[in-house]
Amino acid sequence: MEALMENPMTVNFDETENQRLIRDMVRDFGAKEIKPHMMDWDESQEFPVHVFKKMGALGLMGILVPEEYGGAGFGYLEYITAIAEVSRIDGSIGLSLAAHNSLCTNHLLLFGTAAQKQKYLPKLATGEWIGAWGLTEPNTGSDAGNMRTVAVKDGDYYVINGAKNFITHGKSGNVAVVIVRTGNVGDSHGMTAFAIEKGTPGFSAGKKENKLGMRASETAELIFTDCRVHKDQMLGKEGEGFIQAMKVLDGGRISIAALSLGIAMGAYDAARNYSKERHQFNQPISQFQGIAFKLADMATKIEAARLLTFRAGDLKNKGQDVNRESAMAKLYASEIAVEVANEGVQIFGGYGYTKDFPAEKYYRDAKLCTIGEGTSEIQKLVISRSILK
Repeated sequence: MEALMENPMTVNFDETENQRLIRDMVRDFGAKEIKPHMMDWDESQEFPVHVFKKMGALGLMGILVPEEYGGAGFGYLEYITAIAEVSRIDGSIGLSLAAHNSLCTNHLLLFGTAAQKQKYLPKLATGEWIGAWGLTEPNTGSDAGNMRTVAVKDGDYYVINGAKNFITHGKSGNVAVVIVRTGNVGDSHGMTAFAIEKGTPGFSAGKKENKLGMRASETAELIFTDCRVHKDQMLGKEGEGFIQAMKVLDGGRISIAALSLGIAMGAYDAARNYSKERHQFNQPISQFQGIAFKLADMATKIEAARLLTFRAGDLKNKGQDVNRESAMAKLYASEIAVEVANEGVQIFGGYGYTKDFPAEKYYRDAKLCTIGEGTSEIQKLVISRSILK
């Protein structure tokens, strides 16, 4: 138990005024701008860029970005609140909001030079630009050390060839932070990060994925064909890209935990409300123990996921190592999101299998949370290494 007690619990369980304001703002915005259109976006796989522009005006596209760069200047507790509340309405919008904030924007915030931050963060934080982040490749997945996208130095430029896949905002992103290989295969110090703008010669978008869920969140390939990128676009030093990416993903796991928490809350809300409205044998089905116990289990697991997620956010705010805690939060929250969404469909019965009710969408959206930004198996690897070292 000693390894688990290195960071004693110090979370303040009281919701802050900022969290309440963000929660209420997101709920109001979501009811007007997201909920009426989300099934149309889901069916057509439309990425509603205009919605993200509006969220930028509300400060949601740069929640963690300091005010000097046009951001909201908040911490992770406010950030988790925002992602969870958006995802409670629509996981697709929550996923894109999380990817923009925690991956592309956060990478630039953590590792960009003063000039790079001044150039990109105001545009990203206000929603003028959409951000993308590229690590995954077609043949690597979790094995990022064997990436095949290569950058070769040529004077003051690097010439990049290769491809990235499963990239959120691969087509619509205005700038992408991309990690490429500049050294030997398998060398954790052989990869480098670059910020590459849309329109750079040799940089293009490829296939857009046709997905099970999260269909309004754009997922596409990034293709590099003799793409020349100036050394000034490098983030940090050559060879630091993989190490940077792992630090970015610590925060990214908190994002996916918040996303999962929101989807679980939405699925639970829908199931609970339906159970009180749906009558069988002259009473609401919520009065049957079989349904009531399902709801009790769902509520308990959501609360546990909430505590793990805000615990990781609290540590992140304090500048402490969150490698293990973010993995725990992401693992548990994502798995219970799937479980809660599954039980939600069951409570709806036959109607849960139709698109006339929200249960099926939560069910489809939830599964990605156990895969994206590190599968559940990778989270268990991270946790086990931490507790056994």
